[in-house]
Amino acid sequence: MSLSREAAVARLRDIVETVRSDPMPVPVREVWVFGDVVLGVDPVERLDVYLTKDLLFKDAPDREEEFEKRLGVSGVGKTVSAAWADEHPEYVRANANGHVAPEKCLAAHLLEDEPVHLEVCNTGFERNVTQRLKGARAREDYTQLLDPRAACLWVDDDEGGQVSEEAFRKLEAGEFVFPTLSASLEMLGLEESEAEAAAEELRAYQASQEGVTVRGDVV
Repeated sequence: MSLSREAAVARLRDIVETVRSDPMPVPVREVWVFGDVVLGVDPVERLDVYLTKDLLFKDAPDREEEFEKRLGVSGVGKTVSAAWADEHPEYVRANANGHVAPEKCLAAHLLEDEPVHLEVCNTGFERNVTQRLKGARAREDYTQLLDPRAACLWVDDDEGGQVSEEAFRKLEAGEFVFPTLSASLEMLGLEESEAEAAAEELRAYQASQEGVTVRGDVV
């Protein structure tokens, strides 16, 4: 399954509008898009979306036990919003330990059964690119890299946020200009041979993914 570039950009508008207008399980501060769609590829095999979120503190910790009995998931009211869970219990998701997982809740709320990868982190995209690069090099696992070629679509300003219409225009027209993935990784400090190997490994990993995938990070 793939998306035409037009459909991919329309889907991104839907995601941004949902983040702007709906209560979220955690506060979302930025929406970015990265990877194939910013390169003007058509069709887009997978849509890569990055959300910068805030950590939730002191929401409604006194209700955690109530939600655990009702939904069988711990952490609601501490890690994700109790008001959001009241409104959207069908989107509450937990990790393998039974604790509510903000990134999985966001994916459930924002996405359907579609070729989309969602990255969720408490730090901005550009900083996380460098953090993930350090981790990938240390573990010699380049599947964990973030493709640094990206565009910011929306930033929260507590008044509905600012949508970058210029970024959407460039996406629609395929006007963004970026270097190759390996060249981008070289610009981040990798040697040419390492950058080429890393790019190849990351592309192969991405090609093996299907449907909705999600990753959450805390930096």
